[in-house]
Amino acid sequence: MDRRTMIAGASGLAATLAMGAPLRAKEGEKVVEQKPFTIGMIAFDMMTNLDFVGPFDILSRVQGARTIVLGKSLDPITTDSKYRLLPEMRLADAPELDMLFVPGGAGTTGLIEDAEVLAFLRERAPRAKWITSVCTGALVLGAAGLLKGYRAATHWRTMEILPVLGAIPVDERVVMDRNRVTGGGVTAGIDFALTLIAHIWGEDQAKLIQLGNEYNPQPPFDAGHPKRAPEVAARYRELTKGMTNARMEAAKRAAGRLGIAPTA
Repeated sequence: MDRRTMIAGASGLAATLAMGAPLRAKEGEKVVEQKPFTIGMIAFDMMTNLDFVGPFDILSRVQGARTIVLGKSLDPITTDSKYRLLPEMRLADAPELDMLFVPGGAGTTGLIEDAEVLAFLRERAPRAKWITSVCTGALVLGAAGLLKGYRAATHWRTMEILPVLGAIPVDERVVMDRNRVTGGGVTAGIDFALTLIAHIWGEDQAKLIQLGNEYNPQPPFDAGHPKRAPEVAARYRELTKGMTNARMEAAKRAAGRLGIAPTA
């Protein structure tokens, strides 16, 4: 038995359900098919691996959920660490989605002004139950006009950009405001996914999946937040200054097109 099968078994997940097959439930003698809860996860060049793979891995283990990797095309996606993956479906061919998800990474700078992606998000958001992101994916939601007046999290380095897009920045690992759920930087994606699972499907399933993945973080250094490692944070700010400035300028242009007035 491999690790994935072991985890699925511990969580009570059948392989067919993990792949998004319809659930079948009996009501008397009548068999009723229930549609899977469908999660559209947008992949793009220069996204950060863990921003995407962490939530994908956790959410894909939910009984009755189907996770779909969406891309602008079916061409391979190359992440910012040179990992490659294939989209399952084009944005244009996506079915109705219960959840929209946008990860972060260096590629979000361009995505903030990507007309096709932003149009897709704006068109699908009113019909989705949940609009979500991790890390700088929140900036893309904001650029689509989907975070105006909402509390939101993003990577600590780009918190100052959220108000430009009308969002209210919150320094927390996971922020839930109505049906907007945003995670902080990178590793917060695992917390994000488990929080959503607990909220939608119940704590029991979330705990089983957490245990099956042995998610018990004990980092070797206390340097995971700028407040706890100010000297490291100062160096990181200097190293990422150019990228952050480019994102800020892209966000300002996006806000101008949307007519969004920055929050206080």
